[in-house]
Formats: sequence, C-alpha cells, structure tokens
Amino acid sequence: MLRKAKISDVKYIHRMINESSARGEMLPRSLMDLYGCLRDFFVVCLDDGKTVVGVCAMHIFWENLAEIRSLFVEKEYRRKGIATKLVEACISEAITLDLYRIFTLTNQVDFFRSLDFREVDKATLPEKVWSECLKCPKYPDYCDEVPMVIET
Repeated sequence: MLRKAKISDVKYIHRMINESSARGEMLPRSLMDLYGCLRDFFVVCLDDGKTVVGVCAMHIFWENLAEIRSLFVEKEYRRKGIATKLVEACISEAITLDLYRIFTLTNQVDFFRSLDFREVDKATLPEKVWSECLKCPKYPDYCDEVPMVIET
C-alpha cells in the first residue's frame, strides 16, 4: 500500500536511511530532521498498513526545482516495482505543486534512466551544490553520485 508517511513511520524511515547510509548509499538523517521533513515522504507498507518496506521523499528545493531523495526499498521487496511507484508518486506530487523540473543525485543511474531522467552536469544544480553538497563528507573530491533531471 502506497501512502504519505505518518508520524508512526519515522522510526522505520530513520532505520532504513541510516542502514543505507552505513553502506555509503545515502547521507544519514537524524530523527529530528525526519520529523521536520516528514511531509516530503511517501512509504509503501505491507498489507497490515504499519510495516514500512519502502520510502522516498520529494523535497521542494526552489521555486522551480524539486528533488527525489532518500529512496530505499527493503532487500526482500526489491524488483517488485516498489521503487518505481515511490518515485512516480513523488513526481506526481511535484507536478501537482507546479514543479516541473525534478532532479536526483544517485548511484542507480539505470533505474532513473528507465523513468526518463537524464544525466546532467552538477553545475546545473547550483542550489543543491551550495546548500547541501558542501556539508557532505564526500564533496567535492569523492562524490560518487550522478546528477539526473527529468523535466515534465
């Protein structure tokens, strides 16, 4: 079941993101940060409606720019279309808000390419670089993420 995240989902989201972060796949997030940006998140739950198996956020970045971030699906639920549903829900919400340029920084280039994202130079995303990338321990010399954009 795909739905917007609830307060009761934050601990699942926190665990998923930080487990992925420990493997170097994404940046860690604090509980305080997640409570503050909870409205950004969609989740996929099991039929019980409580057990979260996938998460993704659509963050409004600027007046004309949104970011897909924090995409994670539990290993045993991968390759079942969950990630695609999550990203599509985020894109749909961005469009509803009149945001038609959506980007992601990812290591999953083929996945995002299959959703019509295209690779771009990071310099085309100055808002991201100057507000968040500077805080990343991998920036600038060890950044392994590929910037990708879709314009709907």
